Amino acid sequence: MVAVSDTQVTWLTQEAFDRLKHELDELIENRPVIAARINDSREEGDLKENGGYHAAREEQGQAEARIRHLQELLRSAKVGEAPANDGTAEPGKVLTVRYDGDDDEEKFLLATREEGAEGALDVYSPESPLGKALLGAKEGESREYDLPNGSKQKVTLIKAVPYTG
Repeated sequence: MVAVSDTQVTWLTQEAFDRLKHELDELIENRPVIAARINDSREEGDLKENGGYHAAREEQGQAEARIRHLQELLRSAKVGEAPANDGTAEPGKVLTVRYDGDDDEEKFLLATREEGAEGALDVYSPESPLGKALLGAKEGESREYDLPNGSKQKVTLIKAVPYTG
């Protein structure tokens, strides 16, 4: 699975789109089950001390939030092919980097959490400080980004290849 996120457009492979669409369909099908649980719990009496009622309401809230998120994600999704294998850091690519002062290399997928959810690689968002710093970098190029403690970290892009998950 490959996924690329521009500002508001999310690029997905057909496989990723189908998987997220299936999840959305299941959540929508499950709405009556949750509503029935809320009604059954409501009939048990005092709502202040009714744990089953509150748990069902919480579950309903989480399911509705996920439904809205998936609907928006799929509405703006573009289904297509993987990004070009041109050695440029961009969403949908596996990046191999080396941090200044460290001999070890790190590999990760530059994508959003939903798109990279099933992979074995760590997923870094293009919106993260590291993701923003690396966007557009060419193999061999070094960039700098701010760490949470306020200091700067230099990172070198070793390799950027399309994710083939």
